[in-house]
Amino acid sequence: MVSLARKNLLEDIPRFLVAQAGIMFAVSLVTLQTGIFNGFTQSTAQLIYNSNADIWVASDKLVQLELTLPIPLSHVISARQVEGVAKAEALIFSGALWNPPQGEITRVRVVGFDPNGQLFQPINLVQGDVRDLTEPYKIIVDATNQDSLNIQQIGDIARVNSLPAQVIGFTQGNASIVSNSFMFTSLTSANAFLTSGQKSELSCKLPSGAEDLICTNTYSRTTEAELQNQSPPPPNSLVASDLIQYVLIAAEPGQDLSQLKARLEKALPNVSTYTREEFIKKNQNFWQQRTGIGFILGLGAVVGVVVGVIIVGQILYSSVADHIKEFGTLKAIGASDWRIYGVIIEQALWMSVLGYLPAMFLCYGVALWTSATQGIVILITPVSAIAVLAITVGMCVGSAIFAIQKVTRLDPAMVFNQ
Repeated sequence: MVSLARKNLLEDIPRFLVAQAGIMFAVSLVTLQTGIFNGFTQSTAQLIYNSNADIWVASDKLVQLELTLPIPLSHVISARQVEGVAKAEALIFSGALWNPPQGEITRVRVVGFDPNGQLFQPINLVQGDVRDLTEPYKIIVDATNQDSLNIQQIGDIARVNSLPAQVIGFTQGNASIVSNSFMFTSLTSANAFLTSGQKSELSCKLPSGAEDLICTNTYSRTTEAELQNQSPPPPNSLVASDLIQYVLIAAEPGQDLSQLKARLEKALPNVSTYTREEFIKKNQNFWQQRTGIGFILGLGAVVGVVVGVIIVGQILYSSVADHIKEFGTLKAIGASDWRIYGVIIEQALWMSVLGYLPAMFLCYGVALWTSATQGIVILITPVSAIAVLAITVGMCVGSAIFAIQKVTRLDPAMVFNQ
């Protein structure tokens, strides 16, 4: 019976190859659709993966990573005084206008952090040194965004809002499907980019009875003529009143994060706190459940499975129909139904494995290509690969059950009537 299953498959090689191509298409469709959905889900929290902070502090109005209200830099200073906090660092994450020397303008997400800090570092850095960001108006972008940003090489300069920005490094694959291109820079440069086109004046005063000066930056609009006739001034140091988006917290060893979150929310007004896992989950839930993107990609994965079942079902049913005389002969000489069913199911298993393996190699190749050239993540993990194998076997065996129905109704006498 084992050899019969193989013989049915290999009897007509061109037909076998066409059938396997159909199964490869079905497996590839399922793998790529689920991989795009998984990659999209991971991509929504891409910025968070650049940080090893235990807790993220944000405005209590936060909806998702890119939709929140700013908080003052003074929250960083206050957070450092909270019991259980080992480190606290600021993070700026806001949109700006990218204006290259040639090509169209676009939007970028300015990511400002402390280059000498420990809680945020751009991952997958392939060129450049993060420490060079301490120089004014130096930036790092992702290599997959070079075409959209009209950047060719290190040293290229574009304008961000009204200030020049010089590229000093590249990351690889550090981009988000749902976000504009990331532009990594220092906190002082980020603040300057976001307030560029405005004059700033630093004023300090000593309130009555206080020991420390309170400094604030005030801004007024800068005219286009002034921008053209002067070189950019060095960025001002940030003061307590400047605005940031997040405070990154590293907890002391052994600290209970739930208790630390409660202390931070008590010490800092109008904030919400999230562990790394909670923040990732919040962003993923937003994009999956509150937008149509997650629904469409999920629907695409389901459609891929349905199409796969239909393709495999047609192939197996056609194979059984082509060998109906052989199955009739087996029944006529006394073979049991279960023996014949075993042949069909084994045939389905062979088809599933022989279609799965080349399809998976193809999908891995496509995933690597899209990640390297487009910055789009098609996430195929070992768990998802095993799940797709189970789906493939299920599709083939399930389709074989439908094909078996034709043999069940077969009358062995038909063999002798022809």
